[in-house]
Amino acid sequence: MKGWRQLVYGIVVLTAACLWASPLQAQQDEGQKPKPAAKEYPPLLEPGDKQQNADEEPQKMQPDNGPLGGIQNPTLGTTEMRHSYWVPGIEYSNTARSNSVNAASNSGWGTTSYLSANTSLLAAWSHSVLSANFSSGGFFSTDGAQGNGQYHQLAAAYEIEERRWQLLFVNQFSYLPQTAFGFGGTTGLAFPGITGNLAVPLPGLQNVFLPNQSILTTNGPRYSNASAVQLTYAVGSRGSITFAGVYGILRFTEPGNVDNDSEILNAGYNYALTRKDTLGLIYRFGAYHYPGDPQALGDHVAQVAYGRKITGRLGLQLAGGPEITTFRVAIGGSARKISGSGNAVLTYAFSRSGVALNYTHGVSGGAGIFSGSEIDQVNAIWNRQLTRVWNGSINFGYAKNRQIVSFGGLTAPVYDTWLAGAGLSRPLGREANFSLGYQAQIQNSNVAICAGPGCGTNYTVHEIFGSFQWHARPLVLR
Repeated sequence: MKGWRQLVYGIVVLTAACLWASPLQAQQDEGQKPKPAAKEYPPLLEPGDKQQNADEEPQKMQPDNGPLGGIQNPTLGTTEMRHSYWVPGIEYSNTARSNSVNAASNSGWGTTSYLSANTSLLAAWSHSVLSANFSSGGFFSTDGAQGNGQYHQLAAAYEIEERRWQLLFVNQFSYLPQTAFGFGGTTGLAFPGITGNLAVPLPGLQNVFLPNQSILTTNGPRYSNASAVQLTYAVGSRGSITFAGVYGILRFTEPGNVDNDSEILNAGYNYALTRKDTLGLIYRFGAYHYPGDPQALGDHVAQVAYGRKITGRLGLQLAGGPEITTFRVAIGGSARKISGSGNAVLTYAFSRSGVALNYTHGVSGGAGIFSGSEIDQVNAIWNRQLTRVWNGSINFGYAKNRQIVSFGGLTAPVYDTWLAGAGLSRPLGREANFSLGYQAQIQNSNVAICAGPGCGTNYTVHEIFGSFQWHARPLVLR
């Protein structure tokens, strides 16, 4: 009975979080001009300012027991938990930007100040864990296209683990004034909740389950949400089966963009070859819908997967296989396309540094430009402890979005998006962190990237970030 009480408790918390987001969504739909939120959560590693200080004793790591055929990114494991706690904090960030967030207006350098309240929660019972990171605040910008407004971000997960089964609930919400791809660089602005050693680790959903936002020049504020539930059941000493469902939305508050909904069903079989190596079979079906547009996609994916995990050192996942996409409204006379899909995730920890790589190829919702697109996306981050207190990081991202099927005699739009940046961070005592960062954003296309006079086929932005985060001492729950 205790496990069921914990399940009900977790559902109530996650439901409350979703209900909090609903009034905001309704407010936006009534015509009020919205603003930013956080970005999609990093594929693997946390930024340097969330790592352990060099003068603290290393903590024991618990192995990552997530299924190979599941919906979350693999990790190096989790730190052993001593207490349940929650921590409030505040954050101030400033971003200097060389161009407007609106690609149609090249207004020169502008600055945006962000001020938010942050909260992180980590609560554990004998067979379950509840994790949550939340940030909510406002911003003030000299960029007239962005203006002033509010931003919010939430990541929450509740997991129950019994002897033969695991049950997982996840919700990721963000409300931004611009694309989530590259928002905040490597600074604390990019992540919900507090930073530092008390930051709550929360593995993000894999890219294929999140609304795609990897085209920089989509217009205006937007909000996205992905809610997921996953059940894993052990069918033997080595084998397990996994079932998951994910519902996602991407909504823009200004015209000229393509909203989308996605419903994804995922099933997998996992077989442990050794304590470190796993083989798997994955089937995934995705349904993509576009409000106000008769087009809809049905996407079938079958993959063979391999995973290897060494706690505290290595996390590797490889998967690939055929993909069949059907169209409600035929494109270029074709109602179906057969292609390939794949993804690769690698995270590796050295003694004083770590590297993470994430690659995805397949069909996505369209990133606000297309009614479905074929995407290749790469995310990479490297961080290193430079001195006892200073940490450095380098980030890189690339995404190519293209129309799934070409029309005869017409140019098929293609968008290439590049991100490259670096950052420094350091703790200021036990309760504060400071970070600096730089990032370049580049987008090239074979068509005009915006509507209006003077719009070309490329767009380049330089960004400089500064962020200060403070949090209270942890408030121990038990």
